Amino acid sequence: MTEGLSPHALDLGCLFLSILMFTGYNVFIWWKLKSNPIYTIQGATNLARRAWVVQIMEEKNDILAVQTLRNSTMAGTFLASTAILLSVGVLSLTGQAENLGQTWHSLNILGSTQKNTLALKLLVLLVNLFIAFFSFSSSIRLYNHVGFMINVPCTDGNYSTSLTFVAMQLNRAARHFHNGMLAFYYLVPLIFWIFGPLFLLGSTVLMIGVVYRLDRTPKLYCDYITAYEQMSCKL
Repeated sequence: MTEGLSPHALDLGCLFLSILMFTGYNVFIWWKLKSNPIYTIQGATNLARRAWVVQIMEEKNDILAVQTLRNSTMAGTFLASTAILLSVGVLSLTGQAENLGQTWHSLNILGSTQKNTLALKLLVLLVNLFIAFFSFSSSIRLYNHVGFMINVPCTDGNYSTSLTFVAMQLNRAARHFHNGMLAFYYLVPLIFWIFGPLFLLGSTVLMIGVVYRLDRTPKLYCDYITAYEQMSCKL
């Protein structure tokens, strides 16, 4: 068993360290959001979506709701389809691993250059794409549910609970969409992993820096987001 794992030891170790860094970053973001809900653009838009639900359901602006949810559904559909197409592309590469391995491993200094190592890398890449596909598919499903719920008036008098439930489902859909985007972002380190484990670690660090820049809420927008937060207090 040990002999079978030894050729992949460095690659697996770097993969574990890369996943640990990317997961640690997301845990850090989650911890910061607990104390400051507008620390990231995702937290800020969560508050904006809650306020949007209040406005739509109170003013009965059904056309705006349908158009907005349709745009979100179309974006999720496009990205889910892209994930499946990329998965098919990765599957097609598995049959050409022997020919492509020599080219891909030309920059591989310390990692394994065996054919089964390349197959392992493609398998991990495929799993990541399936995670993205299911995340985007889940967001589409929830956006469709919200499209029905946001246009249904509350008949039992419990109007505030109806607003809260719709806002929760809308934010759940957005979280699934965000998870799919994270899986897409992590494709970059996994693709560089094909060229060697050191490229995996380097691209992971760079990707975390890029994602942090994309996630962080600009300070100029914080005052505007606070107004949305006050509107969401109705929930």
